[in-house]
Amino acid sequence: MSIPVSKNDIVTTDIIGLTHDGEGVGRVDGFTLFIQGALPGERVLAKVLKVKKQYGYAKLLEMITTSPDRVAAPCEIYKQCGGCQLQHMDYAAQLRWKRQHVIDNLERIGKLKVTGGKSDGAGEVLAEGRSADGLSGSEAGPGVIVHDTLGMDEPWRYRNKAQVPIGMAMAALDGGADGGYVDGTPAEGSRLVGGFYARGSHRIIDMDACLIQHERNDEAVRIVKRIGSELGVTAYDEESGGGLLRHVVVRIGFVSDETMVVLVTNGKKIPQVERWVEGIRAALPNVKSIVQNINMKKTNVIFGDETKVLWGNEVIYDELDGIRFAISARSFYQVNPAQTVALYRKAVEYAGLTGKETVIDAYCGIGTISLFLARQAGQVYGVEIVPEAIEDAKRNAVLNGIDNASFEAGLAEVVIPRWREEGIVPDVIVVDPPRKGCDQALLDTILKMRPERVVYVSCNPSTLARDLRVLEDGGYRTVEVQPVDMFPHTVHVESVALLVWNGTEG
Repeated sequence: MSIPVSKNDIVTTDIIGLTHDGEGVGRVDGFTLFIQGALPGERVLAKVLKVKKQYGYAKLLEMITTSPDRVAAPCEIYKQCGGCQLQHMDYAAQLRWKRQHVIDNLERIGKLKVTGGKSDGAGEVLAEGRSADGLSGSEAGPGVIVHDTLGMDEPWRYRNKAQVPIGMAMAALDGGADGGYVDGTPAEGSRLVGGFYARGSHRIIDMDACLIQHERNDEAVRIVKRIGSELGVTAYDEESGGGLLRHVVVRIGFVSDETMVVLVTNGKKIPQVERWVEGIRAALPNVKSIVQNINMKKTNVIFGDETKVLWGNEVIYDELDGIRFAISARSFYQVNPAQTVALYRKAVEYAGLTGKETVIDAYCGIGTISLFLARQAGQVYGVEIVPEAIEDAKRNAVLNGIDNASFEAGLAEVVIPRWREEGIVPDVIVVDPPRKGCDQALLDTILKMRPERVVYVSCNPSTLARDLRVLEDGGYRTVEVQPVDMFPHTVHVESVALLVWNGTEG
């Protein structure tokens, strides 16, 4: 089939869905075009930018018909910044789309029958709680129940952690990090800038405020940039490998009100570090910890292996649903505390605990889900590959007086079979893997151990669907899935799924 469009063509197309990256999906004579900023239900005029064999990319020029779900994005740099993808979409519509995104993956990748939602494969947003034929979930026949996405009453200023790349720009420039270096050397009069990368690039869009960050994260980043510029600190330059400051990481406790500032540096020595620390302390009264992390590798990974405290404590503290956590510079701790509580409460509900059960928490991190589970379980065992996280988990258990949770560092697929040999037989296994999903060896281990229930917490609908298919083929049945909006105005969606061994439900 010949491709009906060419680069630079101006085309008119109807938008029939959104991709997992939030791009509008249009078709011209059957050929698919991805168009950033377009919404389902719109007819748009677009310019073709790139053409491949089966699809292409186009730039939105004009909206001929506008979706009722379109809103004006409140962020001034939204169109340039790559941090959010859906600010131009009404929040209720975002929640509907995220649910449908989960459904699409369960059906397409997991080959699962979904109750109460049906996809045409294009990601079309359908009426909430009803299938394409108009039947409600209970009327549409057996299948996986996918609930409405749990959203936020106030979906702004929700992040408790900022990770901001730092660059250089001329003082006269308003925009990103272009112009701050000449032949790898900071130009005279240049200053530090920091913000998210522009879409599809490593060009930093400087910002003083991010509407999804807690206000104090913004304040701390502004202060670090200002003091660093005054002291003549240079930013890391990816091309030359020179410069000092790579990232500023800020963590705050929503309950404790404590702040941690982390300076990620391309070198061990920070010039005039005492003045920098004094300046941060004077400008941020709630700061409890100022930390340096050293990363001298040519890599996109933010943190290096060496961390040292410049002033204050090694950790800050915060609470989730009454459970206290010590959080270090590199600890994994969910960035949206309000929605984390909603997610973990649902995970505990799905675990069906009565106070007697043995529970294994694979990928336990610093013990967040484990400690939620321990309040209602007989015994909880947590395993995590990162030794520092296990030490944090042990410390958090002691911090909360929880003595029915134990933790071990290692590969889940190695540690859990050994536990079984030692007589530890779980009634429930909880998994909360990274975006790549569960290791196949862990899925095999679950199928061999055959707990009554599996609770799968996921940050990636596609790998969730893939892994559910494996567990279904091994004898489990997926009962229900609850999407949770942990990251409003972005394309990301968390989910928690309940699986039962066939015949054990109820």
